[in-house]
Amino acid sequence: MDRYETFRNDYPLFRFVSYDVTETDSTVELNYVFSIDGLKEFRPGWSFPKPEGVSVKDDPAFERLAFSMGMAEAVSYWKAVCSPEFRIECGSLDEGQKKWWKKLWYMGLGEFFYVNGITPDKESFVSITCTGAETVPDEGAKRELSGCLVPVGGGKDSALTLETLVQAGEECRCYAINKRCSISATVETAGLPESALITAQRHFDRSLIELNKAGYLNGHTPFSSIVAFSAEITAYLHGLKYVVLSNEASANESTVIGMEVNHQYSKSFEFERDFHEYEQKYLRTGVYYFSFLRPLAEFQIAAMFVKHRKYLPVFRSCNLGSKVSPDIWCCECPKCLFICLILSPFLTLDELKEVFGKDLLNDEGMTEYFTELIGASEHKPFECVGSIDEVKLAVTLAINRLNKEGKELPLLFRGFAAGDLYDPDSAEERCRDYFRSYNEQNLLPDKFSRILKNEMERLL
Repeated sequence: MDRYETFRNDYPLFRFVSYDVTETDSTVELNYVFSIDGLKEFRPGWSFPKPEGVSVKDDPAFERLAFSMGMAEAVSYWKAVCSPEFRIECGSLDEGQKKWWKKLWYMGLGEFFYVNGITPDKESFVSITCTGAETVPDEGAKRELSGCLVPVGGGKDSALTLETLVQAGEECRCYAINKRCSISATVETAGLPESALITAQRHFDRSLIELNKAGYLNGHTPFSSIVAFSAEITAYLHGLKYVVLSNEASANESTVIGMEVNHQYSKSFEFERDFHEYEQKYLRTGVYYFSFLRPLAEFQIAAMFVKHRKYLPVFRSCNLGSKVSPDIWCCECPKCLFICLILSPFLTLDELKEVFGKDLLNDEGMTEYFTELIGASEHKPFECVGSIDEVKLAVTLAINRLNKEGKELPLLFRGFAAGDLYDPDSAEERCRDYFRSYNEQNLLPDKFSRILKNEMERLL
């Protein structure tokens, strides 16, 4: 019997025991209790800043948000043993909500299942049961909402969103989970005051790491769903109408070729649409959640981003590097290489080295990641990276430019240039096709669609 089945047999029940909401003069504190009976109890929490004079006491809309935040958090702890029953003892879900959460967990844990060799049944991998009191529905929140909340992670995408909206005259606040240097620098570079940044503190229960070290199941979870719910809470507390994400069309592509396994599922349009519908039907806060860059591919975003050169010294997109202070480019992971490749048609080799502090394109240690990124492997890297087609196009355009300039190709480009994937003759037309592309699968309100299209025309 494999570990997955063994743990499910040994620990058949995971309980969402309780949550509580407490307020100080300046914060709202959320604390959760989860339990794997016979193994471990977990107590994660959140601290959200709130404006002076705002209270969530006796606020049904905020109660729904707080409970939902717990549901989003719980999957990180549930996955340690994948208990077949997930019991909610502090609230209730109708059948539609149960179906919604099961879909998020199943799709959002696709990489986790794949890497751990698990092939769960979509319907029976977990059963959600409820013993808590049913929440009495109300007519929804009646707050006046205006302005934008832009989640900022320190990378190029959120920098482009923020810069575009600020220059268009939109009222913007920024949102971060556990502030980092690159986030603060992005906000400052956009010309906003430090007070524009609202930072929530996520308190992860590190006893889960002890279980991982002891051999219990571990792997990727749909973190962007946590961003979604926590950003919704922040927008509601601060009276902001729009939560403006920076997820792009490229996030829709599966990570494993030919399979429904997407590292970026909770950044996909499918999740965005599902979350938007869940908000309208069940949360009913009046906050509108959408991704500003959804009509664009990573290739377009890179071309637009480099026109704002002031961000080149401050942006960081490396997940490993974000775990140190100040955040860095680790220059050892596929995310660093992807960003280097997607920028390579638009920056010189010297400029790329200046951004990353290392010549990634001549690093032999990056060969395997390069192979995965160009689609010459059975899967892309399990990272937030763009589509295979746009990586190949970016590399082709960069090679074309270097050949035209009579410069030696870097190590990673040489094999590509000699192979069947290199198609120099069609590259310029494909580039123009990308620049003209506007994916209509999006939730942009008309005002934001006009802003984005104007920026595309100006920069591309």
